[in-house]
Amino acid sequence: MDTTTSESSPISAAPATAADRSSPLTLSVVLVGVVLVAMSISGTAVGLPSIGRDLDTSGSPLHWVVAGYNLAFAAMTLVAGSTADRVGRRRVFIVAALVFAVGFLTAAVSPSIVFLDIARIVSGAGGAGIMAAGGALLASCYDGEARNRVFALMGTMAGIGIAVGPTMSGVLISATGWRGSFAVFTVVGLLIALGATRARESRAIGAGRTDWVGSLLFVAALTLLMFALLEASALGWTHPIIVIAAVAGLIALVLFSAAQRRSASPVLAPSLVANRGFTGWCLATLTTSIGFLGVLVFLPTYLQTAAGLSPAVTGATMLLLTAPVLVMPMIAVTLVNRGAPARLLILIALALVVVGNLWLMALSAEHTVAIVAGPLLMIGTGMGTSFGITDGQAMSLVPADSVGMAAGFLNTLRGAAEALVIAAFSATLIGLLAAKLGDTTHAAAVSAGEVSSDATAELAAFTWSWHMTQLGVGGLCLVLSIIVARLIFTRRSAALHAG
Repeated sequence: MDTTTSESSPISAAPATAADRSSPLTLSVVLVGVVLVAMSISGTAVGLPSIGRDLDTSGSPLHWVVAGYNLAFAAMTLVAGSTADRVGRRRVFIVAALVFAVGFLTAAVSPSIVFLDIARIVSGAGGAGIMAAGGALLASCYDGEARNRVFALMGTMAGIGIAVGPTMSGVLISATGWRGSFAVFTVVGLLIALGATRARESRAIGAGRTDWVGSLLFVAALTLLMFALLEASALGWTHPIIVIAAVAGLIALVLFSAAQRRSASPVLAPSLVANRGFTGWCLATLTTSIGFLGVLVFLPTYLQTAAGLSPAVTGATMLLLTAPVLVMPMIAVTLVNRGAPARLLILIALALVVVGNLWLMALSAEHTVAIVAGPLLMIGTGMGTSFGITDGQAMSLVPADSVGMAAGFLNTLRGAAEALVIAAFSATLIGLLAAKLGDTTHAAAVSAGEVSSDATAELAAFTWSWHMTQLGVGGLCLVLSIIVARLIFTRRSAALHAG
């Protein structure tokens, strides 16, 4: 039964009402917000050299300009989604857009790296609210085939933002400097908040008080665990700070789980996680993210270092990975709306990601573009297909009063995957290189593209490390894909999809 307010009735109901006619505006505002957040995730790294020079900083403090945003985004998305269900999805979306804008404004005028890192954390929290509350707004406005289409559009726009983020950020930084680029994000964030004031409000009826204990425990758990993973490659896995952070994060996670079972208004309802179909679709989006992100971030360095490709040729080659993400979401949802089984499509997508990553074990410094073309197309097609159908299918399996929580959970997985996969991929690659070269510092330099004049041994080690890393990624994605298949093909899931 739909327990949202009357303001959130689907647009498919006839005749059209004023609230129904506001849905296209809501869609437009949310989609612009999605593009902006995605661009801010993928594009900021382009400005790090300029930021480092201007603020006279390097190493970990500079690294946290990107990592702090990703951590805050992942940690706050679930809390923002659950809060949106209780206090109003439009309200949370507007506040989140304002927080996002304030964070970027503070970043633009930051006098030091400490101010900048804090500002980026604030921006990440705002971006989390835009994504979670935005997804909840769309879920409350649309249903059926219309819901499938708008979530496919949301996936497409996220793909566009990720793909063009580095390029657009580079253009902005070249034209206005890194401070000017942050100012542009500020202006667009304010415009999004203004546009959202015309969207219709929706919330869950009879929602209890916000679970502050659960919220704090979840944020603490994810922050501590992500901090440990992000800093372990620099400090070492046995460093006291890393050990303490990891243990404290696990304890906070256990306490969070216990608190949610006892809470009358949990941040993450146990029944949502116990929904095998919903969990399966969430795990599917996590799996495709794992298979996509490491290649997206780290393959360009290999192409330029080992294969000797120019930045322009490298960028063109990477289009084989990113272009399918722009077109496949709408193709996938069109197939679903015409009767193709969504569960079969997602299994095909997962298979493409698995095979593509394992195929990259053939990576070589010779004929590199020809070798990577097939794997990149497969991984990009699998990721784009996932973007097109996972959100809509997952949302169809949850009650109307939990769409914010569900959207928050989905985007928490994506945000956490972004930070954790990049950290784990880097740590694995450097660790394998260190085993071959015998020196962690030397290995880190090679992984970043710094090789000596006689680089034969270094490049051979680099290629071998890539092969082993891809074996691990492909194997992990295969195991997760098998679990996804078991979850989404249960009798209960099948009955829900048939209904």
